[in-house]
Amino acid sequence: MVHTTEYLYVVRDDEILHGEPIIRGTRTPVRAIVETWRIGVAPEEIPKGMPHLTLGQVFGALTYYSDHQEEINHYIEQNRIPDELIDPLVRDL
Repeated sequence: MVHTTEYLYVVRDDEILHGEPIIRGTRTPVRAIVETWRIGVAPEEIPKGMPHLTLGQVFGALTYYSDHQEEINHYIEQNRIPDELIDPLVRDL
């Protein structure tokens, strides 16, 4: 079941990522956009790497994040790959 939020582009779907906030009509979690932004990719550039997203959806995700940082940071940490599991050949890329 899809649950709307007060944010135009952000929904929760019990069938996708166990209800984690995602962009409406996609399987893209808000955390993916936040992590991309955190590594220095400008919001205007994110749709180039995620062409299924519009700039409005990107800004919608970042707005959601600004109001729900603790929640999204929890999802980021929960899905983080421990350093010891990352192949040394790609760890420092």
